[in-house]
Parts: sequence; structure tokens; C-alpha cells
Amino acid sequence: MTTTPETSFHYEVDHSEDETKWKVTTVTCHGRLVSDNAEEIRELVKRLISEGGHIVIDFADLKYLDSLGIGTLVGLKVSAINKGFCKLDFVNLSSRMRELMTITGLTQLFSL
Repeated sequence: MTTTPETSFHYEVDHSEDETKWKVTTVTCHGRLVSDNAEEIRELVKRLISEGGHIVIDFADLKYLDSLGIGTLVGLKVSAINKGFCKLDFVNLSSRMRELMTITGLTQLFSL
């Protein structure tokens, strides 16, 4: 896929362990999570969910999130809950992203 400034999205993945030796995977997102690239993060995180552990999605450098991006996050959270041996957290949401979660009634699902 060709990326343009409007659809530019990339991420880094870091693997570590917490104090109890539980696997922690942090995915740091950059750019814009929109319909043109939401499948990329969905595929990555689905694989991580199947491996179990604690997955942290860090949005500190995410500039924009559209409705398909939100839908992708909802689907991933539900998948993690249904797996039972995986914890999925979203951190460093911007005030606009928090506002969107409130408007859409998703604050409880995302533990905000």
C-alpha cells in the first residue's frame, strides 16, 4: 500500500516482561489510523492476542483516528476479552480520542 500524509501510519513493537515475568508487548502507534490502514494494526494485534500476555497499544503519537479505526479497536478489545488469557490496554489517548470514546459510549469497554 502506498502511504500519503493523509493515510500515513506506522508502529513499533517492543517485547518485555513485567515484574511477575508476564509477557508484555507494547505497540507504539504513529500517524493516522484510518480506513486505509486499519487492517494493518488489526492483523498485528490479532496475532499478538493469540500469543497471550499483556498487550499495550500506545497512542501518544497518533494524530488522527477515524470511525473505522475506532471500530478496529473495539473488535480487538472484544477479541482479547473473549480469549481470556490476554489483557489489552490502550494508553496515552489524546483528549479528542477520549472525547470520541465518550460520545460513542465506549469509555467503559476501554476502561477510561
